[in-house]
Amino acid sequence: MVEWNTINWKQVEKAVFKLQKRIYQASQRGDVKTVRKLQKMLMKSWSARIIAVRQVSQLNRGKKTAGFDGIKCLNFKQRIKLAIELKIIREGKPVRRVLIPKADKKEKRLLGIPTMYDRAAQALAKLALEPEWETKFEANSYGFRPARSTHDAIEAIFTGLRGKPKYILDADISKCFDKINHTTLLKKINTYPTMRRTIKSWLSSGVLDNSSIQTSGEGVPQGSPLSPLLANIALHGMEETIKELYPSDKAKYIKASVIGKEKGRISKPILIRYADDFVLMVEDLEILEKCQTHLEKWLNQIGLKLKPEKTRVVHSLNCHNGYKPGFDFLGFNIRQHTVGKHSSKIGFQTIIKPSSKAVQKHYQHLSETIQKLQSAKQADLIKALNPKIKGWSNYFRSVCSRKTFEKLDNLLWFRLQAWANRRHSSKGKKWVCDKYWGTYKGNNWTFQTLDGLRLADHQDTKIKRHIKIKDMSSPFDGRLIYWNQRMKKHPLMSNSKSKLWSRQSGRCAYCNLTFREGDVMEIHHVIPKHQGGKDTYKNLELLHRHCHDSVHSTRVKGLYTEEPDEGKSFMSGFEDEFKW
Repeated sequence: MVEWNTINWKQVEKAVFKLQKRIYQASQRGDVKTVRKLQKMLMKSWSARIIAVRQVSQLNRGKKTAGFDGIKCLNFKQRIKLAIELKIIREGKPVRRVLIPKADKKEKRLLGIPTMYDRAAQALAKLALEPEWETKFEANSYGFRPARSTHDAIEAIFTGLRGKPKYILDADISKCFDKINHTTLLKKINTYPTMRRTIKSWLSSGVLDNSSIQTSGEGVPQGSPLSPLLANIALHGMEETIKELYPSDKAKYIKASVIGKEKGRISKPILIRYADDFVLMVEDLEILEKCQTHLEKWLNQIGLKLKPEKTRVVHSLNCHNGYKPGFDFLGFNIRQHTVGKHSSKIGFQTIIKPSSKAVQKHYQHLSETIQKLQSAKQADLIKALNPKIKGWSNYFRSVCSRKTFEKLDNLLWFRLQAWANRRHSSKGKKWVCDKYWGTYKGNNWTFQTLDGLRLADHQDTKIKRHIKIKDMSSPFDGRLIYWNQRMKKHPLMSNSKSKLWSRQSGRCAYCNLTFREGDVMEIHHVIPKHQGGKDTYKNLELLHRHCHDSVHSTRVKGLYTEEPDEGKSFMSGFEDEFKW
């Protein structure tokens, strides 16, 4: 039997990617017969099965979450056993109900956690189905898709608002994952019989709640590897149905034969969707209202409807129906402002910045962290705050965030002053400032320790415009150089990882395989810190997470053991009797 720690992951990943690329190309040609043949080939291949198992048992953050059977944290032998036995022809098991709170709401989101076997089988099915559907999905669909992000959706909105101010339908689909009709979804997937029967069994397997299994003919359980792809398939066609309602000419204006010549030239409606959130933009209010009615009828066909309290019509430049100009989307505020002719020939500018809710929520998280660490050392506080500051700043660095960054740094300064003064109530303010603040690159108010550990400022993050993905591009098209460069410049790529990426020419320092979209990357210390290694670039390398696990597992007497962060399986020592 093959050993987990001797698997040649470079060879395995190349084999799977070649098959996925061929599926993508066959789907582009419309060659359904070849697509099905290649999908079946991929499903049976050892390489795909072992990658699916690695995804759910090693790379995924939910690897320590058990399904209803209690199985989690597989050791090496159990992973190999799962890969050998993995097939998609068996009936799906019920999912375990888990309720998690929604952000800033009293409501809770229902997650359905499948068994480890079903998670691996769904990950395997996704490897086969995703390349086919990447050729079909609409250009302005950005959520839950490889190599597409919220920043691409925001750039698409920015591009769509050029030229003239527009009315915007800002909408949210009510309980999208819970209400998708199974019959309509399966008909839409239109895959080969074995795959169809298996997906149907997963959808209808039910939810285990208080020792009883509840089943229904609707809903896609959130928490499974395949559910985001299934939700995208269900919502596929929203953009196309608007194009059919209002077809455009070569100049991208609505055909006069559809709306009449008296309305003049009106740009085609633009629909941009990220998962179950979408916006529809058009210059004419009457056309927007007709589009909304048409979309509601289209959604009803798949068992969905718009959420009234989250659906509204606004204008990008002027007040409308009591609403202020602009709208919030994915944490950003998008709005147009009137300016003089010297600033813009068209009389307005489109400004995108962090939304007030996003700023308030971030500041609240920082304040809560400071409150929890009132008695902690300064170094511990800095280490707790830095990831939050850097992560949030990186997310918003592609828009007009400079003033927001300055405001947050100013507010944080007052919070840290209160934290420091509380610790030394008997000392003067000058003494407190000298103890906790120093000078760094000309800034005399840098919150730092005596040994040089300093608090990151939001303003340290440079504003850098994000370049939107090309409309119908996909990582499965094989243009590795294009995707490699995009990953390096992604807003969420930290400066340290970006520098290591450039030094290593976009390749993992362990397996020498090119980093691809979706890879989990980690920074590795060549000389461990507990052996005197430092956080300098000479001592750092960028690795895949699974390569990082392999490096650390070889450091125990030169032999492979468990990953350093892996919990022991509750079945450890009973591999021979282990049954899925």
